[in-house]
Parts: sequence; structure tokens; C-alpha cells
Amino acid sequence: MTDIFDTKILCTKCNIRMNQVAVEKQGYKLRAVKCPSCNDQIIHPTDLANFEGFNNIRGKTYNVKLRVVGNSHAISIPKEMVDFIHKQERMMDDMVRLCFEDMRKISLMFGDEK
Repeated sequence: MTDIFDTKILCTKCNIRMNQVAVEKQGYKLRAVKCPSCNDQIIHPTDLANFEGFNNIRGKTYNVKLRVVGNSHAISIPKEMVDFIHKQERMMDDMVRLCFEDMRKISLMFGDEK
């Protein structure tokens, strides 16, 4: 299936072809087209919907149990978060990065940091 952003898009104000750009909002990259003349931009509707989904998950706090598995401790990651990561076509490796940030905070990083 062809993506709508693969076609030539003209600015409604200037009637000039818009250029493809990447817009970053809160660390999330969105595909967009931007007019070189008036700087009007259109964000890809799929990326915008995914960004809204990210914002819905981002603000939530989940209570999860800390379990003992053999000689290690484990927590479960809510399905809602894992589904969102898979939906973004980001491959989840078998290993994730774990960082002890301060006395009461641990962070997980999925994929490679770029």
C-alpha cells in the first residue's frame, strides 16, 4: 500500500511543493511535510495518532510486583506498554538496558540509544 506522504503535496497557501521533514515533539519523531515558503507544516496522521497514544501511556503510573525468579528479581511490564512498543515497529531485543539512576529510580531502555 502506498503512503499518502509518498505523493507530491502542494501548500494550500503558496501552491508550492512541500518538503518532507522530521518534527520532534517531546523526544518523539514525527514525519511531516513543510512548505519552504510560508513554513506551514502537515504532520503525518498515523504518526500523530501514535504520538497521542504515547502521551496516554506516558503519564500513567503502574503498580507492579517485584518477584524472585531463581537468584534474580523480576518485574512484569504492563501489556499496554509492550503492545505500544511493538506497534511502533521498534524491535525489542532479548536484552534491554537497565540503569540505576538514583536511590529510588531504575530506568529501562529498549533498543539502541542513538
